[in-house]
Parts: sequence; structure tokens; C-alpha cells
Amino acid sequence: MSLRLTHEVLRLGLRDPFRIARADHDSSGDRITTVVVELRDDRFPDLVGVGEGYPDRFYGETPDTMAAVFPLLLEAVGVVEPSEAGLVAADLAMEAAIRGHGAARCAVDIALHDLVGKVSGHPVFELRGLSADLPPTDFTIGIDTPEIVAERAARAADFPALKIKVGGPRDLATLEAVRAVYAGPIRVDANTGWDPDEAVGLLPELERLGVELIEQPFRAGRLDQLRWLQERSSLPLVADESCVLPEDLDRLVGVVAGVNVKLAKCGGIGPAKRMLERARELGFRTFLGCMEETSVGIAGSAVVASLADWVDLDGCLLLADDPFVGLELDAGHRWILSARPGLGLTRRSA
Repeated sequence: MSLRLTHEVLRLGLRDPFRIARADHDSSGDRITTVVVELRDDRFPDLVGVGEGYPDRFYGETPDTMAAVFPLLLEAVGVVEPSEAGLVAADLAMEAAIRGHGAARCAVDIALHDLVGKVSGHPVFELRGLSADLPPTDFTIGIDTPEIVAERAARAADFPALKIKVGGPRDLATLEAVRAVYAGPIRVDANTGWDPDEAVGLLPELERLGVELIEQPFRAGRLDQLRWLQERSSLPLVADESCVLPEDLDRLVGVVAGVNVKLAKCGGIGPAKRMLERARELGFRTFLGCMEETSVGIAGSAVVASLADWVDLDGCLLLADDPFVGLELDAGHRWILSARPGLGLTRRSA
């Protein structure tokens, strides 16, 4: 018996150009690159588990590094018992085999969950003992001119919250323009693009404009700056690039109010579940984020969304054409977890 994995590099167009403050972000603005895998187990030849990992250069990953790591992960996993216990064991085996490489681990982990769900006849959220009652997702708008950002905000005005990418020269004008067309909560994400003087100067304006939270204002290693700003801010700061793996949580206690957990950073459904649960134990508010992914990555993330206070799972909504079907939003913009075995997704017909 052996696990067999094949992978495919997808380059997908976006509905709108999507830019963030970090120049090393993988999106070129109008296209993204992600990696989808198919996992087979010789014991169950008619079943295929599908997974996805988004390779972000900021974390040292590319499609080539993922391809190099996949065989090591499969060797570490070995034979998987088709149960929650088997998934937990596989998660811990991959973590012990290689540190980092979150996107590669994520792709294998999601595919294992999908496959085990299909083998056992259970949807993944049920298999992992999680709730299907999820918070709604927000919708993210990338950096552009204030006028263009406002136009996109107006189009997305039915979402219960908007996340606005900032970290450029016209941040305040952009947020003013958004507030003029959108009455709901605004979340701002600087993706390491601010300096302390700039951030503290903006605080009164952010409060005036009804901003709900500030995500990763400073460079990933500057926990001192994060602590300094959180002490001066009535708004919760949320660590993203500073919060990658479970061991980062302890370092962030007393530094920020919240943490952003992403499957492609920490390694998949299993690691994200552990990380979100631990974050709650430590008193953090929990934010579940995503990359620009297909429905596979978003469906995997939605499995653990009941553990989050804030949800930002809109990656597949940013795509011009999602190659997978089966994941849907309800009228309140909550992802509907499939009752079908596994993740309940299928590849869209050509």
C-alpha cells in the first residue's frame, strides 16, 4: 500500500487587479499561482482526495519547493488510518518531518482530509468534530486609487465587513472614499507596509472612520513595534506575517490582541485547528484568513471557521474563474459546509 500524489500548477486570472503593500507578494496584480494536488491510496483505488497550497515567496515557497517537499511528506505520513486519529497522526508526522513549508504541508493535509472523509463517508467538519455554524466572511479589496477602491467597495456593499488593503501613500483618502459608500465594519491590512509614526498618526482617523481592526502594520520581526502600537490603540491589532506557526503564539502574548491563522502558513486543516484552539486558550481574538485560492483551499479553511471570531475567506471570490464547484455562500455570506463525504467539491467541466 502506498499514497500517490500528483500536482498541478494553476495560473488563474483575477476578477480585479489585486495588490498589497508587500512587493514580494506572489500575485502579479491580475493573476495568481497556486498548486492543486490529487492524492490516491492503493487501498481505495476509486477515491481521490483533492488539496491545495498557495506558495508565497514571503515564506520561502514556490511551486518548485512544494514539488520537492511532497515526496518527503508522503514518506513521513506512511499508512494513514481513515479516521480522525489517523489524520492527527499524519499531521504530527509531517510537522516532525519538516519545519515550515506550510503550503506544501497544507496541500497534502487538505487532500488527506478530503480522502479520509470520502473513505469514511463523513464530511470533513464532522470528521474533525467541528461545527457547521460559521461566522460570515468579509470581502477584501486590494490597493488602488481611492476612486477605484471605493467603486469596488460599493460593488461589495452587501458583505457584512470589508477588508481594505493599505500601506500606500493615499491610505486615508482611500478609507474616506470607502466609508462614503459603505456603512459596515472596515478592517485594514497594511501587510507590513507602515512605520510607527505613520501608524500612530492614523489611529484617530481610523477610530473616526469606524475601523474594526488593524492587521500587521509593521515588519514581521518587529514585535516591539506591535506592542508599542497596541498599547496606544483602542483598536485590536492582529498579527499575520508575525504569526505563522503554533510556536509564534506564545511570543505574541501581551503584544497584540489578535492573530491571523492561515492554512497555507501553518500547514493545513489539522495545524490550523490546533493553532486556533491554542490561540483561544491564550486569550487572543482569532482571525481566519486565506490566500488567493480556489474553492479547495477555501473549503479546507471553512472546516475550522467555527473556531474564529473574524473570517476572511474570500480567496476564491477574487478569481475570474474558479476551477472547482460545490462550495457556496448563504444569504448572510457564510460558507455552507457540504454534507457530502470529504469536502464535497468537484472539478468544473471544461
